[in-house]
Amino acid sequence: MKKQNLPTMKDVAKEAGVALGTVSKVINGIPVGDEYREKVEAAIKKLNYEVNTYARGLKVQKTNTVTLIIPDCINPFYSSLAHHVESHLYKHGIWMVLCCSNGIPEKEIDYLTSAVKNQSDGIIALTYSDIGKYVSPNIPLVSFDRMFENNFTPIVASDNYKGGILATEKLLEFGCKRPAFIRFISPFKGEVNKRLEGYLKVCESHKIEPIILDKREYEDPNKEIPIFIKDQLLPDGKLTFDGIFSNTDYHGYLAMKTLQKLGFQVPEDIQIIGFDGIHKFGGEENELFVSSICQPVPELAKTCVDMILAKDRSMLPSLTLLPVKYQYGGTTRDPEADPKYKK
Repeated sequence: MKKQNLPTMKDVAKEAGVALGTVSKVINGIPVGDEYREKVEAAIKKLNYEVNTYARGLKVQKTNTVTLIIPDCINPFYSSLAHHVESHLYKHGIWMVLCCSNGIPEKEIDYLTSAVKNQSDGIIALTYSDIGKYVSPNIPLVSFDRMFENNFTPIVASDNYKGGILATEKLLEFGCKRPAFIRFISPFKGEVNKRLEGYLKVCESHKIEPIILDKREYEDPNKEIPIFIKDQLLPDGKLTFDGIFSNTDYHGYLAMKTLQKLGFQVPEDIQIIGFDGIHKFGGEENELFVSSICQPVPELAKTCVDMILAKDRSMLPSLTLLPVKYQYGGTTRDPEADPKYKK
């Protein structure tokens, strides 16, 4: 059987009884008379004509795609961010191209190059390297949290500094006398670094000597966290700290498991507050893994999308910080169960 050829713009023009240029205008959103537009739309529907979006994008320098680069889809925080970015882009009729770099700089650059070659309308990047120097100022780029060396990439992030202060103050409010801080951090500068600054600020204000586990992200937390906790054991079996502010919920969860294996009760003996606000099974209506400083992921995603789609990028702020909030997740004193901790 001979394969039937797909309808072309010429077929649509012939069916509608209009000029080829009129069909092109309708497809590309250029105003024409209502009568002509209705004829073209009816012909498109009748012939089941499908617009070659990619080819049209090459011609008009717009593909209606935005590239999102994240480390991976396994971390619930990254997957939640991707979900909300896609949702907001779709509302604007734009498709999201998802790239997972696994934190490999070469892979991030490859994805970036691909996005540029395919004329992506913009790039939202949560990266571990300075890809900003590979991007022309003419390509819309928004960085989530990461600081680039170029001076034209706007940054969107949570208020990590105030989040660090809030977490540490909450631990003190709930009865902790000496909270510790743990993190596994990227060597590249980002807003996330300010969580430690917030912790140190509160320690200084209350004249508390800091206790810190500060490791690079490539080091194994399953090994380093137990070593850190065991190193803080006193001869009487107690710990030098009575609370933990963890740079992420994941590491706070690992700390909780380690403490429980050593016979400590959470939150009775040690209280823990993480950072991110990761919910079990992904839904915001579900409980947290640990008490946490929650990032406003839907709002962060919307802000990134709004910036990518902004018509006048010269008016965008260099840094946009969104507020965070504390949420009980079972690893701190329960304000509902103990009214003295309720505010």
